[in-house]
Amino acid sequence: MLSNHLQNGIETAKLVWSRIPNSEDGEAVGLLSTSAGGSTVESLDYEVIENYAYREEQAQRGKLYVGYYVVVKWFFALLIGIGTGLAASFINISVENFAGWKFELTFSIIQKSYLAGFLVYLLINLALVFSSVYIITQFAPAAAGSGIPEIKGYLNGVDIHGILLFRTLIGKILGSIGSVGGGLALGKEGPLVHIGACIASLLGQGGSTKYHLSSRWLQVFKSDRDRRDLVTCGCAAGVSAAFRAPVGGVLFALEEVTSWWRSQLMWRVFFTSAIVAVVVRTSMGWCKSGKCGHFGSGGFIIWDISDGQEDYSFEELFPMAIIGVIGGLLGALFNQLTLYMTSWRRNYLHKKGARVKIIEACLISVITSVISFGLPLLRKCSPCPESDPDSGIECPRPPGMYGNYVNFYCSKDNEYNDLATIFFNTQDDAIRNLFSAKTIHEFSAQSLLTFLVMFYTLAVVTFGTAVPAGQFVPGIMIGSTYGRLVGMFVVKFYKKLNIEEGTYALLGAASFLGGSMRMTVTLCVIMVEISNNLKFLPLIMLVLLLSKAVGDAFNEGIYEEQARLKGIPLLESRPKYEMRKMTAKEACGTQKVVSLPRVVKVADVVSILRSSEHNGFPVIDHTRNGETLVIGLVLRSHLLVLLQSKVDFQHSPLPSDPITIGGSRSIGHNFSEFAKPVSSKGLSMDEIHLSSDDMEMYIDLAPFLNPSPYVVPEDMSLTKVYNLFRQLGLRHIFVVPRAARVIGLITRKDLLIEDAEDSNTVELQSTSVRGRQRDVRSFTRNTDAERPLLNGLLA
Repeated sequence: MLSNHLQNGIETAKLVWSRIPNSEDGEAVGLLSTSAGGSTVESLDYEVIENYAYREEQAQRGKLYVGYYVVVKWFFALLIGIGTGLAASFINISVENFAGWKFELTFSIIQKSYLAGFLVYLLINLALVFSSVYIITQFAPAAAGSGIPEIKGYLNGVDIHGILLFRTLIGKILGSIGSVGGGLALGKEGPLVHIGACIASLLGQGGSTKYHLSSRWLQVFKSDRDRRDLVTCGCAAGVSAAFRAPVGGVLFALEEVTSWWRSQLMWRVFFTSAIVAVVVRTSMGWCKSGKCGHFGSGGFIIWDISDGQEDYSFEELFPMAIIGVIGGLLGALFNQLTLYMTSWRRNYLHKKGARVKIIEACLISVITSVISFGLPLLRKCSPCPESDPDSGIECPRPPGMYGNYVNFYCSKDNEYNDLATIFFNTQDDAIRNLFSAKTIHEFSAQSLLTFLVMFYTLAVVTFGTAVPAGQFVPGIMIGSTYGRLVGMFVVKFYKKLNIEEGTYALLGAASFLGGSMRMTVTLCVIMVEISNNLKFLPLIMLVLLLSKAVGDAFNEGIYEEQARLKGIPLLESRPKYEMRKMTAKEACGTQKVVSLPRVVKVADVVSILRSSEHNGFPVIDHTRNGETLVIGLVLRSHLLVLLQSKVDFQHSPLPSDPITIGGSRSIGHNFSEFAKPVSSKGLSMDEIHLSSDDMEMYIDLAPFLNPSPYVVPEDMSLTKVYNLFRQLGLRHIFVVPRAARVIGLITRKDLLIEDAEDSNTVELQSTSVRGRQRDVRSFTRNTDAERPLLNGLLA
């Protein structure tokens, strides 16, 4: 009988294991190729395509529609804040409850048997991590990792398919609960940035059509520019929800992820972060009544140290500077080690399929559980210090409860295990213990050093597995550990009783984050907001500046390194030094430009689209003198729409009637039909079916091209082209020979437009651009130091 049950169990296990796919079962393709030229990476069209359809649509819009458009943007900002706040509250409640139940059950079992408690602890962690990695590998592969490099690439102008889908959002939420609740050396703060971006993107496109969760009245924004603004609001909302730091969220979006910023966007981002703060605070207030299980006991400030050290002396600046240097060194080393580990995983381990990814995550979970449970068993317990009724700290703490002084594997009731206080605990509670004031001599140097080495190693090994993984909280854990270690030596050296080790733990956390992520203003504000202590703002600024300077001497920030490894072609804020010696013509290379005539045969368009992977094609026309004239740029996506609809096909190879801005020619498309769906790759040639008669037809491209693309002369330095490309968010830029003549110059004065008093029209304050022709010599004579502020109009 027993053998039959055993045989059935073995067969069931084999059946479950066989359903886990391997590399032959259709392994999901990775997000990106290892090179920047991967086929899965495209650019976003942030530039406004001012073709005839766009101008016709703008002419039909009045001031009422413009006001409605602005109101909808603010309404979407409200929805993004509410959605991100609710998602963050759900994740926090779930993680705290899973972790709370796990530790409560484990502490109740170890009162009788430590072995049984360890097995229960290990199995719960393993189940949570397995659920996380299984969801990621089978349902949402794009949800692995923190997601910040991908979102940064999106806001930089790189379209990465799959990162903003509805299933990515669900996978990120559920996967974060499993990976963080399972005790891995990861955080949920980075994934919350990705979650906020997904919510913003889904709202911007009106929901998910694949899962029948779309609404037509939400489908207002059709351009990548508007969607970019919404995703920026989502990123800020994610940080605001993760750390309950609304101002830090705004600065994170400004400093770290966005490449393009304006004052109107600042207001909406600030509004979104404020809404998130209100939603999170409301959910926490509701949970304080005990309706959310283990969640709700903390305040809005995550790690409050306002009752800690009241002031600092000049002598303490040197050890605090040492903390900044240590943070820069350890942060740079962390970036390099994670880069090597991630590269090895991508090139060797993860190529073997989803089954290997699942085994890897589960194996790391087992190792983490063994270390966090086993190492405290090797540590001798310490007697509890004399209780201070004003501190509110109990020693030892009751089993399964939050706080300092954990009684773990101690022979006496009035003893505690300092290593279990930080190891056998949730990360949030371990940081709270490290930051705590009035707990001098709670931790020994040996325990802190042991924890630092082991947790640092676990963080390096765990980052890059197929689970949602953030590095904010693990970075705070690592930094606060060596910060408190330095604080212990400062207390012994200066013999001062008013020095708190928790203050140095805060500075250490800031230094490691600065050394790893290379942010300054954002981290400074976040650390102040989560600790509720403005007195140490100058010290936080000091360690952040030092850690960033030291880290920059070795490598780039962790998000830039990971983006490069994933093949995301980021355009950083500063061009490379070598670009100063290169020109625009040299950057074009030797590849031949594929151009289209104004009236092109359908068969020729199909042939060019099949043989070329370009996303933009110059359109040329011929003047009466036989000269070639570039009249604009047409996008590949627009050509595919024209081929699929067929409504603008014509039999004649001659151009249609001339089109002017005020013309009355009608076309078969409106501007919104050319918008590419954000959750798909758009049309492809395989989806378009043309008959032999269709192939003999013609298309006049004039109404659909962009008649005013950005143009630079061939001898412009590549540095100048780089800055122009990045600051304007361009996808294409024309390189042309040096122009033969100038037809005008535009200055600041020419751009000052005022409303006319007697009509609804507007007029320019300058008369220099009202159609009067001047030769080059007259412009040269009348040009002063302020006139050439903008580029001239080139013939």
